[in-house]
Amino acid sequence: KAKGRKMVTIIDPHIKRDNGYHVHKDAEAQGLYVKDASGSKPYEGWCWPGSVSYLDFFNPKTLAYWRDKFSFEEYKGSTDILYTWNDMNEPSVFNGPEVTMKKDALHWENVEHRDVHNLYGMQVAKGTWHGQAKRLSKRPFVLTRSFFAGSQRFGAMWTGDNKAEWSHLRDSIPMLLTMGICGFPFSGADVGGFFGDPDAELLLRWYQVGAFYPFFRGHGHIDTKRREPWLFGEPWTTRIRDAIRTRYRLLPYVYTLFYEASTHGSPVMRPLWMEFPNDASVWALDNEFMLGDTILVKPVTQQGANTASVYFPDGLWYDFQTFHKFTGPKTATVKAPIEKIPTYLKGGAILTTKERARRNSVLMENDPYTIIVAVDKDGLATGSIFLDDGVSLKSDSVLVKLEFGRDTEGSWLQTKVEKNGEYTTSNTVERIVIVGLSSKSSKARIAGKDESLEVEQSQSVITIRKPDLPIASEWRIQ
Repeated sequence: KAKGRKMVTIIDPHIKRDNGYHVHKDAEAQGLYVKDASGSKPYEGWCWPGSVSYLDFFNPKTLAYWRDKFSFEEYKGSTDILYTWNDMNEPSVFNGPEVTMKKDALHWENVEHRDVHNLYGMQVAKGTWHGQAKRLSKRPFVLTRSFFAGSQRFGAMWTGDNKAEWSHLRDSIPMLLTMGICGFPFSGADVGGFFGDPDAELLLRWYQVGAFYPFFRGHGHIDTKRREPWLFGEPWTTRIRDAIRTRYRLLPYVYTLFYEASTHGSPVMRPLWMEFPNDASVWALDNEFMLGDTILVKPVTQQGANTASVYFPDGLWYDFQTFHKFTGPKTATVKAPIEKIPTYLKGGAILTTKERARRNSVLMENDPYTIIVAVDKDGLATGSIFLDDGVSLKSDSVLVKLEFGRDTEGSWLQTKVEKNGEYTTSNTVERIVIVGLSSKSSKARIAGKDESLEVEQSQSVITIRKPDLPIASEWRIQ
């Protein structure tokens, strides 16, 4: 806890039929189990513990019982940094037809399982979410394997048990794009593949893509070889670390995208046709994607590849690492050496990042921000950043809207702040990077102040260092 880390443990909906286990005894006595077709006794199946029965999450009594089991008094040994992964919640029945529950099993009020099968996993996650929320009065984290329409309200989901194969890396992209447009924005795929042993190249390329998944984690079967990044040795360890750090850099932007998803339903990871609906060239394109409306990502999914064919929609695009400019619409073959995934900032966007390397996001909370302005053909750009305490269920917040424009006195960057409650933060802006301006600038100052700011210029990149402006206040730099 002192290191800012969290723990997530698996809790499944099946209960071992053991009279010495208090949860089983409670479920039997209180009638909390799904019943067999006769309605006279609990449905029995086989799963990890052996002979099991399955809690009926359509029964309000079961939901209340499950919720209360997450209290610190009931969940012995748990702490306020412990969260939950609901696995096997289709439900999985090893000896059942189609490896799941019989269709004539009976739920609350004698509803057959055939009528509610697809809802069962969502009910499990719902009960878990409410249990965590009641215990902590803070935002829960729930990961669920089974989900249905509405599950997005209760947690993250992933694509299931994939393989350490290049084809599965490729397939993850259209799968996650589909999940996003179907209303499940918090989704991901097991980086490296669940089954099998990825070699260093495949694992690195997967981490490079996974850093842009909405839900980003490495995961593998217990019988696979260990695959922690440091086990592969140099230069692979540094390359994988760099991919992971990309995700941490982007957390302010990704957090803002999740705010938009929660308020507007917009996907975090988007097919290009969502941002460019009038461009017929992207209607069937599923091997590159947008992270929000700002970053174009072209995954490298072919073994041994060191180039990639990228389609750039209309407008200006800037290489995220070098700021080299591309003009669309066009397809271009770009360099994609093993240490790099082709990623591009859209001209006209403003991206907010945190650049200091930390061991986890908790340790980044007080770090300053960097603002990257990527101008469009008219020299303009807009963006936003959402700020709150990150943990409260109903928190006060600030939405900072950033705008880059120009007038007769030159170019300017300004903020407008929309407050919801009394949220405040002491975080500041430590750097502003402006990309793509055709005119040079050697001076900058904060409106209302006389002193000049430190400005550096390199080709078409202008860097303003240490403006030390509060991120959550209104200001203007000219």
